[in-house]
Amino acid sequence: MRDIFKTLQLQEENDGAFSGEWGGGGAVIEKFSPVDGKLLGKVRSASVDDYEKALVRAEQAFLKWRTVPGPVRGETVRQLGNALREKKHELGMLVSLEAGKIIAEGEGEVQEMIDICDFAVGQSRMLYGLTIQSERPSHRLMEQWHPLGVVGIISAFNFPVAVWSWNAALAAVCGDATVWKPSEKTPLTAIAVIKIAERVCRETGADPAIFSLVIGDGPSLGQKMAADKRIPLISATGSTRMGFDVAKTVHGRLGKTIMELGGNNALLVTPTADLKMATSAIFFGSVGTAGQRCTSTRRVIMHESVAKEVEDSLVRAYQGVKIGNPLEPDTLMGPLIDCEAVTNVEKSIAKVKEEGGKILYGGEKLSDDRLPGGCYMTPCLARVKADYEIVQHETFGPLLYLMTYTDFNEAIAMHNNVSQGLSSSIFTNDMREAEKFVSAVGSDCGIANVNAGTSGAEIGGAFGGEKNTGGGRESGSDSWKSYMRRQTNTINFSTELPLAQGIQFGSPDEGSTTA
Repeated sequence: MRDIFKTLQLQEENDGAFSGEWGGGGAVIEKFSPVDGKLLGKVRSASVDDYEKALVRAEQAFLKWRTVPGPVRGETVRQLGNALREKKHELGMLVSLEAGKIIAEGEGEVQEMIDICDFAVGQSRMLYGLTIQSERPSHRLMEQWHPLGVVGIISAFNFPVAVWSWNAALAAVCGDATVWKPSEKTPLTAIAVIKIAERVCRETGADPAIFSLVIGDGPSLGQKMAADKRIPLISATGSTRMGFDVAKTVHGRLGKTIMELGGNNALLVTPTADLKMATSAIFFGSVGTAGQRCTSTRRVIMHESVAKEVEDSLVRAYQGVKIGNPLEPDTLMGPLIDCEAVTNVEKSIAKVKEEGGKILYGGEKLSDDRLPGGCYMTPCLARVKADYEIVQHETFGPLLYLMTYTDFNEAIAMHNNVSQGLSSSIFTNDMREAEKFVSAVGSDCGIANVNAGTSGAEIGGAFGGEKNTGGGRESGSDSWKSYMRRQTNTINFSTELPLAQGIQFGSPDEGSTTA
């Protein structure tokens, strides 16, 4: 760990605020690893003064940054991607140590950062507007996109650095500055990333305050950001409860939001499905990251003709899961983020039993003598009915609900009958079923996959969902537009002043405006 800290310029105690320079006058956060319960490091959180300094400096940085040509801004982001490539292994190790992800997923998260930087570099030359036909002669309409301002980023522990990059890389090429409040459960990875961004900015001549950082608790810093009129856009990732609180505050001042909140993601298995593919997708989707992904598979809706085979395959797969230190290469499932998370899963399992469900496998907290100091449990499979109250909620951990259907329309209704709408999947070789699932009468989620699992979205597509998932979009596609303000322009190159819609105002003889 000392070598990782040295490479990433971390200390035993670190400043938790960056506004072009480092500081931290707030309370000290002690970060213990979920892997073994040992102290990783300490962070001096951001005080109210640190927050104010970060906002002032981010505003100042934005006023300069917005005048820099897009492709030049893209060069800074390109260099950031290269710097992340150089530190991919060490950053991936730190993600594993701090968030409990297995090393393959830790390094995979850093690769997401690299990929979105590459995407954003290309986007920096494609901030396109439209030329629009005018109904008036000798007129032209056009649409431009201008930098928006300071973007507030509130991220969760489960993707401690990737979510920042989805927002920050695109915001940067769009001409915005960002202020990041990461989860206080994963502060060290945030500090390491901002140190890399700071070095890149100084080398390229960009103001490092375009990537500002404030570490602290959500009720104080998060709500302060949400209420701050100097921040036109808040991008928040977390629980639905947190999203409601942030949205009320931001929308109450007519600010903008990108919300990526809860997911109660379902996967349908039909009679024609390739069952080997389906069970593999379910296995990764439910066990990966110890079930702590926004896109983790929570519900499996199986046709009754294949349910027994799928169920048996999953039990066998779950029985073979190697649980332990996420830095060991053969580990498939590491710890949950903390022991409170384990307790929350245990409460949901108790509720399943109370409502009449059956536990098919797992759900036990692993004893301290087997995995000392960590927050480990076995992944749980539960046979349930779709109308159970507990099934309507997202339990953020390795708890998977199995249920059956007889009619395809019934399966879609079961799928959509939850308040969340992030990711969804169907495994079928029936073209009609596949097409219906991704049609307007199919999945009501922001992500709908065919013969691919719910988890593992690529950065090229817009990421986000509907209903209580929040409705926002991050990452690829045209999500860059969220970080800019749209402006429609009318250019009149005639000597007349006609009005739209054929309106005549006043007397033409008096030289008034006419159609």
